[in-house]
Amino acid sequence: MKKSQAPVTLGVIIGNRGFFPSHLCLTGRRVILDVLEKAGIRAVIVPEDATNNGAIESLEEARLCGDLFKAHRDEIDGILVSLPNFGDERAVANTIRFSGLDVPVLVHAFKDVAGMMTIAHRRDSFCGKMSACNNLRQYGIRFSLTSEHTMDPTSAAFARDLQQFAATCRVVRSIRGARFGQIGARPAAFNTVRYSEKLLERTGISVETLDLSELLGWIRRMTDTEPVVAAKVEELRAYTNTANVPADRLLMQAKLGVAVDRFMTEKQLDATAIQCWTSLQEFFGVVPCTCMSMMSNNLMASACEADIAGTLSMYALQQASVKPAALLDWNNNYGDDPEKGVVFHCSNLPKDFFESHTMDYQEIIAGSVGKDNTYGTIVGRVAPGPFTYARVTTDDLDGSIRAYVGEGRFTEDALETFGGYGVFQVDDLQALLAYICENGFEHHVAATRAEVALPVAEAFSKYLGWDVYWHE
Repeated sequence: MKKSQAPVTLGVIIGNRGFFPSHLCLTGRRVILDVLEKAGIRAVIVPEDATNNGAIESLEEARLCGDLFKAHRDEIDGILVSLPNFGDERAVANTIRFSGLDVPVLVHAFKDVAGMMTIAHRRDSFCGKMSACNNLRQYGIRFSLTSEHTMDPTSAAFARDLQQFAATCRVVRSIRGARFGQIGARPAAFNTVRYSEKLLERTGISVETLDLSELLGWIRRMTDTEPVVAAKVEELRAYTNTANVPADRLLMQAKLGVAVDRFMTEKQLDATAIQCWTSLQEFFGVVPCTCMSMMSNNLMASACEADIAGTLSMYALQQASVKPAALLDWNNNYGDDPEKGVVFHCSNLPKDFFESHTMDYQEIIAGSVGKDNTYGTIVGRVAPGPFTYARVTTDDLDGSIRAYVGEGRFTEDALETFGGYGVFQVDDLQALLAYICENGFEHHVAATRAEVALPVAEAFSKYLGWDVYWHE
């Protein structure tokens, strides 16, 4: 299993301060570990008998826990600090410093019970959390907070916070060290998808390029009867309705898919962006959309028009939601409603986005290269429901990576058109559109069918250091 798709592992620090009831640390530790297990999150924590009540208070205990985290540095995706009592703020900060880890940190504090405020049961975590955060900031350690200052870790609200933090961890760990493949050059008419490989590399994202001539050369060497080609034909038929597609074009789509699979395997890629418009149609005879749709649906994001920054946007959303992401155009207004619009692509949307879907030809390009050369799109209407959108861009003018993120809904409003399409609603849409235009963002936007704007925004801004606009 790829690291980007593995379950989240958290290093866990249980804070303690000696003149507060330390027995609360032992019971609190057990509660936290039970909550993590139920959430499907693995914990790295010092043994219960290795310190006083399995918590961290002294310099020696901080060293012990820091060394444990350091030994598991390739596994740990984030750190959970939990304070069953006031906690020693220096021990918390020292543990993270000694570990050498640069991962997201979530700070949690237990609730006091109004009827249990005697010296034997009073936590004072409410106050201790402020001290812990103060020290983390002094140490230069970035951290996240729970939605309430103190929380019962068995509550539904904390469960949501934990899942959001896990999503942030997935985004950060997957982007640091991601490998994307760009197949073909940027189409000449799409200056909008220019990007900086150097800025991405500085973040930890590598881009491997493959010329279309190489891809098509691999395809020419394939025979129609190769087992891998036949298997890909059956995979296409199982994926969507192919009744409208001529057999020879389906075979060509399969060979294209086999060639892309080879590139991804050889270069150990996580996601791709593919040149389409209109080289593949003119010189090969299909559009790559259904193969790209299949990859995106299997959590291997694939963007069209060689839009690597679009791939990154898809990839981040996919990691946060653990669901497929699509690349869409902010494409049309919807009548006179200022908060609704139409999203569209030709399309290569993952099938999980659709109410129903079928493989067909690309109506726009068919007008210039002929219908027979444009089979391979996957078309249908986007099913209604909530979604998160995001767009990342590299800004060469100031040497930065910028992004915006927000949430909306795909609606059931009437619309008759072609390709992959849907009607959407976003609150204060006009302000978002103005922000996109004024700040030079692309017309492409990534979307996933889940509400994950908060963890994505936090991953981008707090832990990756990007300039992020969150359209709340």
